[in-house]
Amino acid sequence: MQFENKLDFAQGLDRSDPLRKYRDAFYFPKVNEKEVIYFTGNSLGLQPKHTQKYIDEVMTDWKELAVEGHFHAEKPWWDYHERLAAPLAKVVGAKTEEVTVMNTLTVNLHLLMVSFYRPTEKRYKILCEEKAFPSDQYMFQSQVRFHGLSPEEAIVEIKKRPGEHYWRTEDVLAKINEIGEELALVLIGGVNYYNGQVFDIPTITKEGRAVGANVGWDLAHAVGNIELKLHDWDVDFAAWCSYKYMNSGPGNASGVFVNQKYLNRKDIPRFEGWWGTKKETRFLMKPEFEPMENADAWQISNAPVLSMAPYLASLELFDEVGMKALVEKRDRLVAYLEFVLKEIDKEVESTFEVITPKDRGCQLSVFLHGQGRPIFEYLMQHGVITDWREPNVIRLAPAPFYCSYEDMYHFGQILKKGILELA
Repeated sequence: MQFENKLDFAQGLDRSDPLRKYRDAFYFPKVNEKEVIYFTGNSLGLQPKHTQKYIDEVMTDWKELAVEGHFHAEKPWWDYHERLAAPLAKVVGAKTEEVTVMNTLTVNLHLLMVSFYRPTEKRYKILCEEKAFPSDQYMFQSQVRFHGLSPEEAIVEIKKRPGEHYWRTEDVLAKINEIGEELALVLIGGVNYYNGQVFDIPTITKEGRAVGANVGWDLAHAVGNIELKLHDWDVDFAAWCSYKYMNSGPGNASGVFVNQKYLNRKDIPRFEGWWGTKKETRFLMKPEFEPMENADAWQISNAPVLSMAPYLASLELFDEVGMKALVEKRDRLVAYLEFVLKEIDKEVESTFEVITPKDRGCQLSVFLHGQGRPIFEYLMQHGVITDWREPNVIRLAPAPFYCSYEDMYHFGQILKKGILELA
């Protein structure tokens, strides 16, 4: 399709968008009494309008049933998390029994590393990407120290080539084979938070497993954004937050994937708790832990129902629409955004450099050469909610559920005006 940087063209794309009605399913903040252009779906997704209903159900049951809500609520609390597994499995390409929801992201990654990072004298190294998200870096360092090892020796970072802004898959594979029998774990962010790059999850997973390492993925920026096939790709484990593209609310519960081959086994090392033991015998208060036959065996405490209710509300939308339709709109929406940026670049004395490679999801990370933080502040003051990363990167993440092509056009006009006014 030949794009045009015109309002009527953008509006025409919106009229032909099969997902256009879902924009009205979300609440938008307002700046200067106008709904914002929201580019931070990669940080905190907008609130679905029917979320309140799901929370109110829990609050009403708590008010009217108190403790009996665990078993007699319309959605009983003791197995509330089970309602999320099937729709979430569709989103991540897993079997229902391989998915559970619990805790928050870094907590879950720590718990999963108990099971899947088992260093020995010979095989003890962790492979991750250079400048991984800080929480992951802290996790790696603390896990390594917990095992009495040195982070400098045990943590290996895959670096980008000089002058490039993205990682090359061949460099990741080469590093895996270079470490070889010393490699205990590959754990990488599936979509990089800074540049928006989508890593080749199946290829990297296959190579890591070929040298005898376990392979896991931090999918914080991937779930609800890209198509995933965790089971078919034979990923060992993965975890993700729910508040970015999944729209479940700030700091909400995290999803976990554990490959089927590790389920229903008592020989898997893990930190265990009451909610991971079999439902059938849980209330017999037996001293022996009997693991659930699914990923719930990694649960420790009873379900945080109030945080799971918004997640269930969001998953209802994902189940209705499906990832295929979201990915199709995502690709066209991001392509149109990049086109608009290039058109504006021609009209002003500035240079925009998109550092996100073609292997991408919703996000474009853009160097605004010749511009600084003032242009970011101008955008925010004029109703464009976006994200700034030092030294001069703006992250633009138009989520296909609620962003429109008209948003992309208006963003371009506001950006152009800001650059001219600040010149």
